[in-house]
Amino acid sequence: MNAIPLSLYVHVPWCVRKCPYCDFNSHAAPTALPEAEYVDALLKDLALDSRYAQGRQLQTIFIGGGTPSLFSAQSYERLLRGIDQLVPFAADIEITLEANPGTFEQQKFHDYRSAGIDRLSIGIQSFDDAHLQRLGRIHGRDEALRAAAIARQAGFDNFNLDLMFGLPEQSEAQALADLRTAIDCGPSHLSWYQLTIEPNTEFYRRPPTLPPDDAIADLQQHGIELMAQHGFQRYEISAYGQPGNQARHNLNYWRFGDYLGIGAGAHGKLTEPGDDGALNIRRTRKTRMPAHYLAAVAYTAESNTVPAAELPLEFMMNAMRLCEGVEASLLTERTGLSSTAIAAALRRLQHQGLMQKSANRLEPTPLGLLHLNALLLEFM
Repeated sequence: MNAIPLSLYVHVPWCVRKCPYCDFNSHAAPTALPEAEYVDALLKDLALDSRYAQGRQLQTIFIGGGTPSLFSAQSYERLLRGIDQLVPFAADIEITLEANPGTFEQQKFHDYRSAGIDRLSIGIQSFDDAHLQRLGRIHGRDEALRAAAIARQAGFDNFNLDLMFGLPEQSEAQALADLRTAIDCGPSHLSWYQLTIEPNTEFYRRPPTLPPDDAIADLQQHGIELMAQHGFQRYEISAYGQPGNQARHNLNYWRFGDYLGIGAGAHGKLTEPGDDGALNIRRTRKTRMPAHYLAAVAYTAESNTVPAAELPLEFMMNAMRLCEGVEASLLTERTGLSSTAIAAALRRLQHQGLMQKSANRLEPTPLGLLHLNALLLEFM
């Protein structure tokens, strides 16, 4: 049990305004953010969940949203100090903060670094002003470039830039120009992913016209080649890192590690001993609305154990996002399932050319990565 790594996800639910493509639990910020009250609630929430750490240290923390960079460095310093008292940090802990270019201030980000945050994930999405406007972003190209520069000046050697492709009215040349600009900004990591239209978004209600699938496929291949030329190794479907700069927090998700989730709408995944040496995988979700969360009527809105029949899909849905897959032994270690539980599906997928033939690893082929949904259907 103690071999399963533990992470923490912290959700800050406020944004300046809601983007039309966003289906995350985010809400327009009030005039005065309740920073102190929200940090109090986060620490009370974690105090209730800290027993699930079961003696483990936190390997990573990811502060997401929303726009977490709306909060001050002083709030995060108090939050991190409180977290460490409840669930101690590993000596080499990775602590990531999501930030938007429109909230960047040089002194503020120096202070974030001093507070213990050692990695930034900056939501650029595009460097093209027209595309940013269509996406409902509050920043422009100049602010995006300035944000990356300030990150470096503030001492963040490890930072990620988020970019989308397949945007409304976006040509391949424009998408690759975005990517070249991002590379020139000197990040250690890039998240480059296709815009998708999700339910409960403004884009879903009024869909924009997106580039055709064939054009997207060609663009993605050209983008992968461009990043590889500049040392960015693709290790997950939409994640590219310079050597030694993979996102450790996200790797823990994909390798089916455990994570606590605190904050309005935060999700968690926990492994608990079951009967006869089996493992129980429990999913949790916290109260979604910020006002209800602050009222602390009940932090946890939902908690359920994943049925054993669904565990193969749960595990593979994460592990197969990784280009090199995972060690085969991880299936038993993280779920309690025997390898025989997926043996028949593996044979079919290997025959279809969607998974590699290996006794030691569970690994998709390049074709399997391209057709991940088809691969995962075999485990349903």
